[in-house]
Amino acid sequence: MSVNANTERLPPYDALLVVSFGGPEGMSDVMPFLENVLRGRNVPRERMLEVAHHYELFAGRSPINAQNRALIAALRAKLETAGPNLPIYFGNRNWNPLLPDTMREMAADGVQHALAFFTSAFSSYSGCRQYREDIRSAQAEVGANAPAVSLLRKFYNHPGFVEPNAEAVRAALGQIPSDRREHAHLAFTAHSIPLGMARNSMYEAQLRESCQLVADAVGPLPWRLVYQSRSGAPGQPWLEPDIGDHLRALKALGVDDVVVSPIGFISDHMEVLYDLDTEARELAAELDLNMIRAATAGVHPAFVDMIHALIMERVSDDPERRALGTRGPSHDVCPVNCCLPGQGRPAGGVMSGLEEIPATPQPESHVARR
Repeated sequence: MSVNANTERLPPYDALLVVSFGGPEGMSDVMPFLENVLRGRNVPRERMLEVAHHYELFAGRSPINAQNRALIAALRAKLETAGPNLPIYFGNRNWNPLLPDTMREMAADGVQHALAFFTSAFSSYSGCRQYREDIRSAQAEVGANAPAVSLLRKFYNHPGFVEPNAEAVRAALGQIPSDRREHAHLAFTAHSIPLGMARNSMYEAQLRESCQLVADAVGPLPWRLVYQSRSGAPGQPWLEPDIGDHLRALKALGVDDVVVSPIGFISDHMEVLYDLDTEARELAAELDLNMIRAATAGVHPAFVDMIHALIMERVSDDPERRALGTRGPSHDVCPVNCCLPGQGRPAGGVMSGLEEIPATPQPESHVARR
């Protein structure tokens, strides 16, 4: 499949596609879901069974699909009242509704050119480039009638992402006794990724900027960016420190209270419910460390308004591109070498090369088109 990288103006956007990771919705889904996630990776079955046990604690149901459906419902209401009144489609990488099925539905409905919202605020292989590969693979399965898809920009420094996270941190701090609050620490968490992958993206830099923006909005408070949900071979270097190690270090310093803000996630899916609300909370209790977990953006009205604003950027002749901090708004068109997977993991399948993607923004620029 080739990528149409010419500068001709594409048809007006006629749909919004929400693209996410996917998750099981019952015990019978868990193992097939994990097999999808781990396909092509050298992961021992024992590790797969260990992760399956995490889902068993929640009756095999990840909240991610429900959270995405709630976000879609809020977005639909926003688009109906504020426009543009686009139909919204939902497609996942690893579980139903799968992207190829969604792409077939869009083609059958006559969609020509969709905007895509990825449920990841930060640039990395798994959080952006791989989703682009997923879309292109889905287009290849559907064939010539598959719609073009253009992605909305990354929003790690958009006020509509920063402000809900800052509000959530303030609410969490409010649960700490007032006489101890000024001595509390703040830990921002994000999904760890291999160092090789991190070096090929702006993942760490974007995370640090988000953390700084939220911390500045909250006020004076010691903070650190830490990581969670590490997987992979023990000998492979991943981003550190781990949240568990950080909690132990805080206790060793005499800290009594910590607010944990999962800045790397837009909703409370399994990595938040198990790795933070279960595992990290149990460790904090063992350490006699008061841990308060801040909420994610979820369906906060400012976050929903932000997604609408990102859509308006692409349909307006003179858009307002809001961003906080020093980096400015992210690009609309990904550079050729953006977010490569890192040493030891080639980009997947038929989409291994993205050289035909325009390296600089163009009018009505798009990521994938049949």
